[in-house]
Amino acid sequence: MIPVVVVGAGPVGLSAALGLRARGLPVVVLEADPQDRERPGSRALFVHRETLALLDAMLPGLAAEITAYGRTWQTKRTLYRGREVYARTFPPPSGPPPFTSLRQVDTERFLRAACERAGVEFVWDAQVTDVRTTAHGVSLTCADGRRWSCGYAVAADGARSAVRRGLGIAMDGVEGEGFHVVVDVADVPGAELPLERVFHYEHPGVGGRSVMRVPFTGGFQVDLQCRDDDAQEEYGTEEAVRRWLPAVVGEAGGEGYGERILWVSTYRFLRKVAASFTDRYGRVLLAGEAAHLFPPFGARGMNSGVADAAAAADAVATGTKEAVARFAEVRRAAALFNSSAAGTALDHLRPRRRIVRVKQRAAAALAPVLPWCGSWLEHAPYGPRHGAPAVAGRKY
Repeated sequence: MIPVVVVGAGPVGLSAALGLRARGLPVVVLEADPQDRERPGSRALFVHRETLALLDAMLPGLAAEITAYGRTWQTKRTLYRGREVYARTFPPPSGPPPFTSLRQVDTERFLRAACERAGVEFVWDAQVTDVRTTAHGVSLTCADGRRWSCGYAVAADGARSAVRRGLGIAMDGVEGEGFHVVVDVADVPGAELPLERVFHYEHPGVGGRSVMRVPFTGGFQVDLQCRDDDAQEEYGTEEAVRRWLPAVVGEAGGEGYGERILWVSTYRFLRKVAASFTDRYGRVLLAGEAAHLFPPFGARGMNSGVADAAAAADAVATGTKEAVARFAEVRRAAALFNSSAAGTALDHLRPRRRIVRVKQRAAAALAPVLPWCGSWLEHAPYGPRHGAPAVAGRKY
């Protein structure tokens, strides 16, 4: 019997495997996709300081590798209807940066290489279709009939987790109305945009829709907030993006970026949390999107998933049902906090109450004389960061 199987070779599964190897446990990772799979799109950009610390504890030096490749900026700007209401430039950090920004495909590349160095075994084209648990272990069956028996399994197989479904664990939550368009754009050589994160409330160049621009290594990401009655073909296709993208980057010269589009996708604000993060025997531990779904705003998804992975590795290494139960309790509390925080952010980003829109307009008007008003407009779209007592003050 294999001690531990990790299902899913995304950033969360790779982190779980690396954490388990750091504790001396043999690990097999089952991944449904082939080894040469292509993973388009950024999905997650920010790897935050807490996450970097967790990864470095699994493999010393890994955080420095990721940080050296990613981009960290010191300037943040917020505008309201084209007028700047907040701008701040921080000094370069003297120690580990608060975050680094790189496409998820690159984060996975670093994590996979780290896992290979640590001796993690990968099995590709291994789509798990059935899971059974007992007090003594886990049995996993793949689509091609292969079966795996293990003492524990970490399910990191994403939002459509076959493991979670096989265990009959429900996902509870809500889906926000309207949609966002997310676009990865490569830099134009010699005409790179300033190294800063910019958020526009009601950008006049895109019909009063809010938009955020974030740099990553080799380019930048644009997140456009569409209205409830917008049609996806008008804003969410590559052809449509080519029409509105120049207005978004026009302040720095929008020409040429329409031909530098790497990836276009749409998403809705999903906020869902699994009813339990483990099975009744404490043999399967859910992590990442197998356990919770958060919107990209606030960078809660992958960062909380890596925290899940680290906690799962600790619980499995301890090897008791009580340790797994504690993992499930603490990480579910963190997920519920993050879901609530994302809901707070959504109420600000897509205000349903007139009073919220009035407060935003008033804050924008007063920002030149009351800087805290601009600071509120800057921070509100991301939701609160601290306040989950069950996770000892951690962000995620």
